[in-house]
Amino acid sequence: MGHKTLKALCCLLIAGLVFSCSQEPEDKASLETPELRIQKQTATPGTGQVEVVHLAGGDYGYPSPYAHYPRGPGGYKMCLIFDSLLERSNKGLIPWLAEGWQVTDQGKGYIFTLRQGVEWQDGKPLTPEDVAFSLNYAARHPMTWSYIFDLIESVDVLPGNQVKVTVKHQTAAMLDNLGRTRILPRHIWEKVDNPKTLTGPEAVIGTGPYRLTSYSREHGTYRFEAFDRFWGPKPRVKRIEFIPVSEPILAYEKGEIDLIRVSPDLLPRFANDSGHRVIKSPAFWGYRLLFDTTRTGPLLDKGIRQAFAHAIDRDELVAKIARGAALPGRLGILPPGHVMAADPVKSYGFNPETSGTLLEHAGYRLPEGQDIRIGADGHPLAFDLLCSNREVRMAEILKQRFLAVGVDIRILAVDGKTRDSRVRNHHFNLALIGHGGWGNDPDYLTSHCSNTFSTSSSPSASSGIGLAIPALASLLEKQRLETDSAKRRDLIEKIQHLAEEEVPEIPLFYTTAFNVFRPTKYDGWMFMFDHHSLEHSKLSYLNWKEWH
Repeated sequence: MGHKTLKALCCLLIAGLVFSCSQEPEDKASLETPELRIQKQTATPGTGQVEVVHLAGGDYGYPSPYAHYPRGPGGYKMCLIFDSLLERSNKGLIPWLAEGWQVTDQGKGYIFTLRQGVEWQDGKPLTPEDVAFSLNYAARHPMTWSYIFDLIESVDVLPGNQVKVTVKHQTAAMLDNLGRTRILPRHIWEKVDNPKTLTGPEAVIGTGPYRLTSYSREHGTYRFEAFDRFWGPKPRVKRIEFIPVSEPILAYEKGEIDLIRVSPDLLPRFANDSGHRVIKSPAFWGYRLLFDTTRTGPLLDKGIRQAFAHAIDRDELVAKIARGAALPGRLGILPPGHVMAADPVKSYGFNPETSGTLLEHAGYRLPEGQDIRIGADGHPLAFDLLCSNREVRMAEILKQRFLAVGVDIRILAVDGKTRDSRVRNHHFNLALIGHGGWGNDPDYLTSHCSNTFSTSSSPSASSGIGLAIPALASLLEKQRLETDSAKRRDLIEKIQHLAEEEVPEIPLFYTTAFNVFRPTKYDGWMFMFDHHSLEHSKLSYLNWKEWH
């Protein structure tokens, strides 16, 4: 590793942005038995090349930086085509299109030194002007994961193949946000005013290791082929194909696809066969229960929210919904495997009696012979619970638990896009929502905990509602500006403890999927440091070991 890379990694450590997916909380061990050979991390990838890897398909939109669906794997398919300045390995952020970087001007300046000899897939060279254009373009038209909207002061091209980004104020997560922004060819995008409408072949020309050679929205199929002039580590997989399958396990057993996720009850079917390898994902995908606290009503009462936390049996959800392949949610929000997860100081164990007491103190009594509590105004304690059609069973379990403490729940099941839209527009009482990203930079606590900050910079559908609490808002603002890792960690811990007390939302559980594959077919799978999916990592398909 050269001195530029070492210097870059030091800068990253100072910013407090390096995470590790190898940290395993002790309570994860309960999901394993001595008979099952479950590997916590992937094997060291080999160097041999395979002709094709088949994966389960499904339509997630056209894989341009703007036309793919904001939720789901569409963005990771896009990343096979488009590179960013930094990439994510299994240990942290690494140099990518930028071979080095430095933070200047007390955290307001970022100078990236670009690699020489990088080509676009149409044969034109990548230039510093392309990078400057891309960052300015993303600041005007937010991309997935690129939360730089309205934060860039200027982008300047410097001598020596460098680009300097000046931001309006220092932000702890800015290096990560800049580093993961996709770089676009200026000669294609500079005259595009509505980037979501660009869906021709020119929209999928990047500098990445793969080219899109086939896509069917109707069938949910994709084919990516290795780009023979890719500047970086050579592709270990010549072709990646996403194909439709009705039963993934049967398709895997027939050899139609090469990677699956299985529930714990099916693990012995594969873990005890030397022809398969099983790897457990870190718990960075999860579900949460949202409160709409933007309107007057019972949910503004902290006691009500605490009562809800005691009414939910999160272990029951792990057992019945995740079938054991999950960790119970923590009221501090960050999952236990997160590098900045604090030890909780306030427990919200399943306790209907405590829940009932809190509801009584909040003024909601249970009339004799009735099931639903009544407030001082004579109105019943009743809420609509919004969920997607896939989450109805979970909603039914929650309804039963709430009814046991005198809360009436009406389930409103809609398609996922409608649920996301209603959450964004605050058209709900309670909502169930599931998504990844729980291992990301802890700045996401801002959208989970407080409604003081605008979330317009985020194109994600998973942002929450939060609370208007000055103390919480103050801590969240301080951590966003703090670039000293030790000081920021202390602020993040305080935020988690305050969230435990205020209950802005209820994390229900974080999934720990079990991945199965045949190492004789392909053994290059690896996690990104903050992510839960093997197939989403670009490095999973590249000869990372040899290049690194």
